[in-house]
Amino acid sequence: MPSRDATTHWTGGLQKGKGEVTLDSSNLGAYEVSFPTRAGDPDGRTSPEELIAAAHSSCLAMNLSGVLESRKLEAEYIDVSAEVTLGPADGGGFEISGIAITLRAKLDGVTADQFAELATAAEQTCPVSKALSGTTITLDAALA
Repeated sequence: MPSRDATTHWTGGLQKGKGEVTLDSSNLGAYEVSFPTRAGDPDGRTSPEELIAAAHSSCLAMNLSGVLESRKLEAEYIDVSAEVTLGPADGGGFEISGIAITLRAKLDGVTADQFAELATAAEQTCPVSKALSGTTITLDAALA
């Protein structure tokens, strides 16, 4: 499977600086980011947390459809929203302090308990859920 990539160019310090994240793989565009809009009013700008929420919700919707298909089921629709919260970290700095997933689907032929089991299986095997729960991160850092 192919990898996907994005690039961010940042200038200035944290509070007064700004950046632009470019979705390189899809070439869908470039989006402004800044810490004040990340930590407060988005003012029409995206943030790492919003991009994580988009990745998580879309991945989980796809994964649930795959879990259902493996059991010869197909939902009429699946709606997934992810709310990613940025908060202060113990010891300083910030961290993603929580991700709240809301999943709704129109699916005939299963009980509420069966659907809860299917949704749990999808969440536990979702690649983005796995990445957010303890992926090893490697860093290649060098001065330009």
